[in-house]
Amino acid sequence: MNRTLALALGMVMIFAVTVAILWNVMPGPHKSTDALVIGCVATLLCLLLLFVVMINTAKRPDRKPDGESE
Repeated sequence: MNRTLALALGMVMIFAVTVAILWNVMPGPHKSTDALVIGCVATLLCLLLLFVVMINTAKRPDRKPDGESE
């Protein structure tokens, strides 16, 4: 599986799980500001996941074709 696709699916799953948990944890009836806060927290967690993955993924050096030297 492509790493970009796996990262995107992971972010969508984190977003959905966070929204589901917060929607059930926050007391009702829900207002539009509650939905705003839930969406902001879910987005923050997704961006944090992306940041952590991007920082921990080492950049690979470019490969040179066989027989070529520096």
